[in-house]
Amino acid sequence: MQKKRFYYIVRLQYLGFRFSGWQKQPGQLTIESMLTKTLKFILPQTQFKILGAGRTDAKVSSLDGAFELFVMEKELPELSDFITLFNENLPSDIRVTEINPTTQDFNIIQNSKTKEYRYLFSYGSKNHPFCAPFLTNVLTDLDLMLMKEATALFIGEHDFSSYTARLQEHTKVVRTLFNCEIIPNTLIAANFFPKESYALVVKGEGFMRYQIRMMMGALFQVGKGELSLDDIKESLLPNNNMVFTTVAPGSGLVLNTLNFE
Repeated sequence: MQKKRFYYIVRLQYLGFRFSGWQKQPGQLTIESMLTKTLKFILPQTQFKILGAGRTDAKVSSLDGAFELFVMEKELPELSDFITLFNENLPSDIRVTEINPTTQDFNIIQNSKTKEYRYLFSYGSKNHPFCAPFLTNVLTDLDLMLMKEATALFIGEHDFSSYTARLQEHTKVVRTLFNCEIIPNTLIAANFFPKESYALVVKGEGFMRYQIRMMMGALFQVGKGELSLDDIKESLLPNNNMVFTTVAPGSGLVLNTLNFE
């Protein structure tokens, strides 16, 4: 007889700086492994499974992440109390914000969703060391206006094969970006932050491995005069042969919003 399952969507926030990404890996501290360890402690003798909405890289943070929780045989207790219990046993750099029941028909990976990422950076002079978990710091001057021009080239449907690592044969390289712009950083503030910092805002349905970090890396190269706007245009053409190798650090990247259609 098949065991009855109960389904939940769990929303969470985390600071990724000390974690080796989302996905469980042998011998590594990851978000998934920490969640699993905590759930085993607060749900003793209960079978469960978790499935993330996507994999974030090492040091990448989230303000609006999600995972699906499958619980076998019995429902979770009162959800508000369970959130409190969950948070009491999670480390201080992970916080569950809400848990909602869902149905067997919902699939957190296959269901259509949009994600907005923000990549935070500053440039020109060295930051306070406490900025390291939040801001990527470029010590040279950047042509910010030219970088802003370049961001507009990413909007729309393009071949992003130049903006991923270890491209697999069947990877979907044509992606659509709804928005891509550089704006002043208003997402995170602290008294040790530099006077001016910025955010690359990227919104789309899905992204390849390292895609946003490699887009940011290319934009840094544009700002330094190492790449031109024509280089960016060429890199987005179908079947182009351009290879970029600059991957911006993971610590500047934040998943800002995740919405299911």
